[in-house]
Amino acid sequence: MACSYFDVDGTLVSTNLVHPTLFYVMNQRSPMRSALKLAKNLLRAPQLIIAEMQDRRLFNELLFQAFEGMSHDRLHLLSDEAFDNVLKRALYPAAKDLVSRSRAEGQEVILVSGALDFLMKRLCEYLGATGYIANRLEIKDGYATGRLLRPVVAGPEKARLIREHARDNDHDLADCFAYSDSYSDVPMLSVVGHPAAVNPDTKLARLARTYGWPIIQLAKN
Repeated sequence: MACSYFDVDGTLVSTNLVHPTLFYVMNQRSPMRSALKLAKNLLRAPQLIIAEMQDRRLFNELLFQAFEGMSHDRLHLLSDEAFDNVLKRALYPAAKDLVSRSRAEGQEVILVSGALDFLMKRLCEYLGATGYIANRLEIKDGYATGRLLRPVVAGPEKARLIREHARDNDHDLADCFAYSDSYSDVPMLSVVGHPAAVNPDTKLARLARTYGWPIIQLAKN
């Protein structure tokens, strides 16, 4: 069986990691805690901007520090609301069809995202995907520490995780597909036999044209 590996942010949804994180920041146990949490994270904004330009893994680690102190129960309690209000609204209308087409062709569909696992679980269920590779928060004594468990799903690490998934599930990578919008995901696209650029940034679009990779444009409306 072949497998299709889908990046999520920018590929299937028009949003990014910041938006669901902001939803959680703004939905603490009280308005005062939300305001304090927001102020604290706004002070870190310049550091996050620099990290996003230089190192996607570092960006993820810094961004998810915003979850420090949130209870495991509250993280999951809010996940349906976060999905409905952030991810589902940002989903490209044709994204579900793209996943459905892969499933109809007998392929396993795996979402590969730097987003958190409890949100990817809901997106996976909604799209009809068969599984996901996502980031996980460290939980101690029922509360998030603000740290990510290893491995951190970001940048070139996605390629390694895809190789591991394919090996563990008897997929021949030469028969597999991968989809992404970002040049930073070239390692992920390069490990499969059938890469495709979805709503690609300028550098990825140029590379896709050079190598003859399919370019797919998903409209917001």
